[in-house]
Amino acid sequence: MNKPQAAVSQNTWSFLRDAMIAPTGFREYDARWKYPDDINLAGITALGLGLGTQMHKRGIEPVIAVGNDYRDYSLSIKNALMLGLVQAGIQVKDIGPALSPMAYFAQFHLGVPAVAMVTASHNPNGWTGVKMGFERPLTHGPDEMNELRDIVLNGEGVAREGGSYEFVDGVREAYLDDLAGDFRMTRKLKVVCATGNGTASAFAPELLERIGVEVVPLHTELDYTFPHYNPNPEAMEMLHDMSAAVTASGADLALGFDGDGDRCGVVDDEGDEIFADKVGVIMAREWAKTHENATFVADVKSTGLFASDPELKKHGAKADYWRTGHSHMKRRVKELGALAGFEKSGHYFLAEPIGRGYDCGMRVAVEMCKILDANPDRSMSDLKRALPQTWSTPTMSPYCADEEKYDVLDRIVKRLEEHHANGGKLAGRRIDQIVTVNGARVILDNGAWGLVRASSNTPNLVVVCESPDSENELREIFREIDGFIRTEPSVGDYDQTF
Repeated sequence: MNKPQAAVSQNTWSFLRDAMIAPTGFREYDARWKYPDDINLAGITALGLGLGTQMHKRGIEPVIAVGNDYRDYSLSIKNALMLGLVQAGIQVKDIGPALSPMAYFAQFHLGVPAVAMVTASHNPNGWTGVKMGFERPLTHGPDEMNELRDIVLNGEGVAREGGSYEFVDGVREAYLDDLAGDFRMTRKLKVVCATGNGTASAFAPELLERIGVEVVPLHTELDYTFPHYNPNPEAMEMLHDMSAAVTASGADLALGFDGDGDRCGVVDDEGDEIFADKVGVIMAREWAKTHENATFVADVKSTGLFASDPELKKHGAKADYWRTGHSHMKRRVKELGALAGFEKSGHYFLAEPIGRGYDCGMRVAVEMCKILDANPDRSMSDLKRALPQTWSTPTMSPYCADEEKYDVLDRIVKRLEEHHANGGKLAGRRIDQIVTVNGARVILDNGAWGLVRASSNTPNLVVVCESPDSENELREIFREIDGFIRTEPSVGDYDQTF
């Protein structure tokens, strides 16, 4: 295999013949590129050949389940990827259009070790990528991604005999059967189902109706032009739309799903957005009652309540704060034997006996309905109000180029650590500690905190803050954290503020 090129001019002979792959597309735990700006179809085929070569190199049985999200170019991307996999001697099981969690489910359902899901998740149209893994329910982390990158970019893909292709029908139906099981609601529940016209439109409304929920559809028609907004339940635009739909319909809550269905966002019956980490605490409280001394993993962007909540403490629950990223979190949940893991971005990793350990927005939707069914006298807002009050920001992302963001972050973290070492305060409070497992989470003496880290998927830094004291303190924490960030002139504007 010839080495792929980093750039080839479009509308040229070479563009239709030679593999083009921008190295920056190989990220911490999945691969994403602008298509066709940063990768062409020949480059996708080279990626498939490299992935298949990696499977052989690691002694993985050469069988893989492959799916694609609902975008107009995803089938072309998947076909190019499968061509490379077959060239590498891999037996491809094509499950058709899918959600990422449906592809993960297919590994269990079909008894295959590996998965490759073509998706750009919640990224805008023009992006593509692959989520992949060899050891269910895990997906590639930094070590696997670095190895794959080197195989592909160095032209080390090896063609082998034995490759094959098979389309496997019925996985979607089996996935929905598995999610619904024999559970049916015993209380009336009206739910706004928001899918942003993305792939979840083909799954979520049907699933909720099957378990006995009255569904209020919100942009549930499949439309890969995304005429309203990108399906992303962490973005305030989608959350505000969900809130308005709850208010207009008198629904008990809204559940929103991202472009590939591995995330779920929640709005309560009063139209208030509940950030996913708080939803995680609500779930952890319910499960802690029947799973004493359970361990819950939370990413560093998440609320401090996993460690401080009196109800969780009463049942002996333990909190473990870990690196942001679906691959890191899945791995940590499995490593610790945790009951569940929660990310502020809306990824939930529900392990046995609740789920299988991978992130599935559909599973979260069913479990949220089960919790409300088990508490027939309580509303979603009641469950939210039962939590100790904190004030927190949304996840905010100032621009920082992929090629610069990690060096920029290292310098910001160093300045924060020096500030702490010199006895400096933040928002007038003593800094208790700085957790640097993933960027810097600056924890104050009252449990308030501010985080800055680098996004693994986009050219951004990520900033989140929380205060158990007041909104004024929250704003002061953000202002001072932002002051450290602004020492770096290459950091641009925020995508959203609060």
